[in-house]
Amino acid sequence: MLKSLLALSALAAAVPTLAQTAPAAPPASDAAAADWQPIPDNELLVMTLRGGHQVFIRLAPRYAPAHVANIRKLAEAHWWDGTSVYRVQDNYVAQWGGGDDKTALPPMVIENPPAEYEWSRYDGVTGFTRTDPYAAKTGHSADGWPLATDGKISWLTHCYGMVGVARDLAPSTGSGAELYTVIGHAPRHLDRNIALVGRVVEGMQWLSSLPRGGGNLGVYESPAERLPILSARLASQLPEDERPHFQYRATDNERFAAWLKERENRQPPFFTVPAGGADICNAQAPIRRAP
Repeated sequence: MLKSLLALSALAAAVPTLAQTAPAAPPASDAAAADWQPIPDNELLVMTLRGGHQVFIRLAPRYAPAHVANIRKLAEAHWWDGTSVYRVQDNYVAQWGGGDDKTALPPMVIENPPAEYEWSRYDGVTGFTRTDPYAAKTGHSADGWPLATDGKISWLTHCYGMVGVARDLAPSTGSGAELYTVIGHAPRHLDRNIALVGRVVEGMQWLSSLPRGGGNLGVYESPAERLPILSARLASQLPEDERPHFQYRATDNERFAAWLKERENRQPPFFTVPAGGADICNAQAPIRRAP
């Protein structure tokens, strides 16, 4: 009995000590719940490939309104159904859409919309420690898009996973019927020369891991090599219970500023020499599935 009382006494004495141990504070770079904002259903393109694999693309209507309007019309017309991924160039892009599969565009789709390679203002809210070789300044919009500016106008940047509009030689601007995504080192020399209309937010592995094409610029040499596209729909076209929901991390707060600083200054134990900087394509704002 005495031993039991002594054990209980020892346990009681330990409880206050445990209670006084405060939990570790979360890192300053952790996102708050309010930092995660929903991506609207009509700004999400869902592309289903052979085998049922899906690629989810966030659209950028603020920066390329005419091209995104075309993409929405193409999706509503089911235009991509039965087309294919027909070009995969190593360390460069995967491209899909019309190719030789289809030629006639749906009604109301503008074949050559205005060249939306630049935007008339800059709405970036972040900045980087070091300068960018392609622009006077780079940063993020409040809703997470990677931007560059010369101080007067701005443009989206060709980072990994960004989606652009394939086109012929100028004055062609591309309708949006043929799109590509960057699957290699960021080809920033394409900035301001092609309309960027979005970013792959999930399913990138189904494009980046494809066999490389053996033809010129990575085009597949035979139809059998192409990867069929079963469908491409806006999430807003899908039944409500089938719609995927994604969130972007807002960048206009001190928590994202701390996250960006961490990206520029990787710390031990793994990193022994912090870089002291990062480029815009090495610090794209996170996007996640809505919990």
